[in-house]
Amino acid sequence: MFRLSLPVVTDRLTLRRFTPDDLDALHAYQSLPGVARYLFRAPLTRDQCARSLTRRAAGTAWAEDGDDLVVAVCETGGTTVVGEIVLKLASARARQAEIGWVFHPAYGGRGYATEAARAAASLAFTELKVHRLFARLDVLNSGSVRVCERLGMRREAHFVENDLDGERWAGEYVYATLAHEWKGDRDRREPLR
Repeated sequence: MFRLSLPVVTDRLTLRRFTPDDLDALHAYQSLPGVARYLFRAPLTRDQCARSLTRRAAGTAWAEDGDDLVVAVCETGGTTVVGEIVLKLASARARQAEIGWVFHPAYGGRGYATEAARAAASLAFTELKVHRLFARLDVLNSGSVRVCERLGMRREAHFVENDLDGERWAGEYVYATLAHEWKGDRDRREPLR
């Protein structure tokens, strides 16, 4: 099994492995309809979160298409999970990975998603040797659009009404960046809004 150099500490956050003690915090945001609406799925029950937590703590080999790494995000010095970052191996042969993030709305507007996603993207390019990193997001998720743009990702696609979200047809953006384009922390010191 591939092991990332965790934890990763940024200016304000710690990215670490999930533990069984994180169930309450994970369920607190994964069960919210307002969070799930941008994830193209229904809110998760406590039992679904428990099963997900077991899988997250076990990790994957990061060798085959579909393998993923999910890390908990906490405020530095704290233990409560405020969100998560997902890196999913989309194509092992082409070294392409998807990045995603989910945060509790109570911690929104602080730049945490950008800070954590930047750290995870750096891991993807340096340790996982990803060639292309992309994000898929609901076109109505303006917060995630801003995160992608702050990371220097370019919008590569706009799929119109490609998913039925309950009663609503949802569109999807795809943002991406390549390893040789990634600047990490260099030249990315714009204010976090």
